[in-house]
Amino acid sequence: MAERLSAREIVALVTDDFTPLPAPVAGHRSPDGPLGWAGYGAARARAAARTGEEESVVCGRAVIGGTAAVVLAFEFGFLGGSLGTRTGDLLEAAHEYAREQRLPVVPLVATGGSRMQEGMRALVQLQRVARQSALTRAAGLPQIAVVRDPTTGGGWATLGAGADVVLALPGAQVGFAGSRVRPPDADPAAYTAEAQVAAGAADAVVRPEELRETLALWLALLDRPSPRPAPPPPAPLGRTAGLPATGWEAVARARSLERPRAEAYLDAYFTRRAAIGGDRCGGTDPGMLCGFGEHEGRTVAYAAQDGTATRPAGYRTAARLIRLAGRLGIPVLTLVDTPGAANDAEAERQGAGGAIADLFEAVATARTPVTTLVIGEGGSGGALALAAPGNTWATPDSYFSVIAPELAAAILKRPEDQVRATADQLRVRPQDLVDLGIVRGITGPASPRPPG
Repeated sequence: MAERLSAREIVALVTDDFTPLPAPVAGHRSPDGPLGWAGYGAARARAAARTGEEESVVCGRAVIGGTAAVVLAFEFGFLGGSLGTRTGDLLEAAHEYAREQRLPVVPLVATGGSRMQEGMRALVQLQRVARQSALTRAAGLPQIAVVRDPTTGGGWATLGAGADVVLALPGAQVGFAGSRVRPPDADPAAYTAEAQVAAGAADAVVRPEELRETLALWLALLDRPSPRPAPPPPAPLGRTAGLPATGWEAVARARSLERPRAEAYLDAYFTRRAAIGGDRCGGTDPGMLCGFGEHEGRTVAYAAQDGTATRPAGYRTAARLIRLAGRLGIPVLTLVDTPGAANDAEAERQGAGGAIADLFEAVATARTPVTTLVIGEGGSGGALALAAPGNTWATPDSYFSVIAPELAAAILKRPEDQVRATADQLRVRPQDLVDLGIVRGITGPASPRPPG
């Protein structure tokens, strides 16, 4: 079990400065709540005396690493951090303040869910919280949640899982079903922070001593809209001089194990960066690197294929990244490098076609500029889905093809010794792609002048 910090302890851990927001004026309420639950008023009084808080959440304006934000810190010691009508009042007022002041929102969540003593009046607070979160999202303000121990029930399904970025403390109990309502044979390991990251429902597990620095980085990156102009493509990192003479040489260069991969390009392009992980649908793909980084003083989002066949979760994660960047006014860089979409039976069961279609749509309707660089293999529609129409560039050691030359030869019923000739016919070289109008230009000193 993770260490359970109080609301004030977690606030002190992550903020440089914190000022509580004034609580909204409460209307008349029965001492024992809307249901007249006998002893509820006394239980609230004991919780207040024990914790020093008047409710299960403490809301305030804070500074984290130099960035101002609205912090929503839950106090689990107050009736299990449960959400009641007064909790809803405080959360609504905090979101309204965040929108008025144009501040990001940082929920520090530790809750067992809705408050039993208020019945359905407590449960419908989830609708209220979800609406406030949606309004804040529509206003273009980031929400970065930290899920603590425990985060279950509606608090996880709204304030936690509904955030743009979800960080989790190690060993925290995280899941929709709390420990007292799960099936008796349920695997407890499935309800942990680590399991939620593995399933793509949270982005990262962060140790308490690293939490302030991590939040500061995320806030610095996301609270900085800079949509135009489009980010420049990265400089080529390959050591091969000149352009490939044949189509097959282009393919061989792109497949070389010595060619720089996405991590090298991201490290060279960004001075600092933070990664998101997972598609929020139960999947992850380590071959699709997504996140936000700082390039020449401004934030750029990135989605980069890392040379493997891209899984459905990878396409969904990239689509999530592009849409989030659009909401926050942040331009996008994509790096294409894949032999193609994963085509095994499990990929089909995971909805490969739908995931690719969703990414095509996300790129086509992107609200901020997208720049693409093909750094290696550009294999068919599985690569094209990540490419920006009209703003795609290529490195000298890359190729782009309707399909891999070997597969093209097989489809055309050509013998194996015709594969290299097929590569030439497909015109897959970077310079061919420029001539065909597929890419704007080739990065590096070997570049022909881009059209226009």
